[in-house]
Amino acid sequence: MANHKSALKRIRQTQTRQLRNRYYAKTARNAVRKLRATTEKTLATEMLPKVSSMLDKLAKQHVIHKNKASNLKSKLTLHVNKLD
Repeated sequence: MANHKSALKRIRQTQTRQLRNRYYAKTARNAVRKLRATTEKTLATEMLPKVSSMLDKLAKQHVIHKNKASNLKSKLTLHVNKLD
């Protein structure tokens, strides 16, 4: 167990951030899944900027790695462009 007040506070902060990060990451994963499952071009084109923005924000906050965000955005863009 922690011996200092500051260490106890850091534990509380870490837990709070961990929960928040997990929520945002899960939300983004679900959005990516939903976009991949979409077969309509118009709907997918509408969703792509929102999902890309979500991934960029997660990468900026270091919730996911920036290369992973880029990779996902690239693959999603290819998916949307293939639709007709």
